[in-house]
Amino acid sequence: MKRWQKITLISLSILGLVVLLYFMKKAQDETILALPKIIIHVEGENSFLTETELQQRLTREKYLFPGQTFEQLDVHKIESFIEAMPEVKNVRVFMKIGANWSIEVELRVPIARIYNQSGETFYLDTEGYTMHPSSLHTARVVVVNGYIPDKLNSIPVPELINNDSLKSIRKLDDVYRITKYVCNDPFLQAQIAQIHLNKTGEFVLVPQVGGHSIVFGTAYTDQEVADKFEKLKVFYKHGLPYEGWNKYAEIILKYENQIVGKKKD
Repeated sequence: MKRWQKITLISLSILGLVVLLYFMKKAQDETILALPKIIIHVEGENSFLTETELQQRLTREKYLFPGQTFEQLDVHKIESFIEAMPEVKNVRVFMKIGANWSIEVELRVPIARIYNQSGETFYLDTEGYTMHPSSLHTARVVVVNGYIPDKLNSIPVPELINNDSLKSIRKLDDVYRITKYVCNDPFLQAQIAQIHLNKTGEFVLVPQVGGHSIVFGTAYTDQEVADKFEKLKVFYKHGLPYEGWNKYAEIILKYENQIVGKKKD
C-alpha cells in the first residue's frame, strides 16, 4: 500500500471515530435521566437527612425535574448545593453511561446540643463545627447550657483551638473537649446527660444516675479533661458502690490530683 493511501485510510478512520463519538455524545446528552440513587452515610442513630428529604430539596430547587436529560444535569451546582447544607460533611456525584447516576453523601455527627445566652440553640459535631437544628430530626446527645456567649456562626473549633488570641474568651473549644471525650467513652456517654457553664466559668455536669452534680471546673486542655474523667471513673468504680449513689450532693473534680465528695445534709 502506498504512503498516501495509508495516510488517507488513517485520516478516514480518525474522522469516522470523531463522527461516532459525536453521535454517541449526542445520544447520551438526549438521554432522559432516571432519579438518582442516593446513598447517605451516617455514624450512629443521629441522622439529620434522609434520601427522600434530599431528593425533595433537589426537586424544590429545580436541580431535579421530570424529563431531565443528561445534558441538563449540572453536577457541579448539585454538589455545591448539597455541600452548603450544614448537616453534610462530604458529597460526591457519580455519572454513568445511560440514564443512571448516583449521589453519595456523608453526614456530620452531632455530639452536643448548645443553648447559649442569646437564646440560640445549635449542635456541635465531632469535628467541632456548628450545625443548625432540624425541624424534622432531634439528636440524642448531651445538652450544654448556661453562660455560653458563643453563637451559631462562631469560628469553628478547629480554627479556634489554633488561635491563641481567642482561646481565653471563647467557650466552644472547652465544650468540644468535654463532649468529645464523653462521646468516645461508652460509660460516660450513658451517664452524662447535661453540662452547665456557671457564672464563674466552671463546668458542672449532671449525670443520669445518682442525685449528685459533678463540679468539673475548667477544660483548657485535652489532658486536663482526660485526667478529670479518669478520676471520676475511679470514684464511680471504687467509691460509690460502697458509699451509695445517693450519698453525695457533689463530686468535685476541679482540684488537681484529688477528688472531693460533698455529702448531702
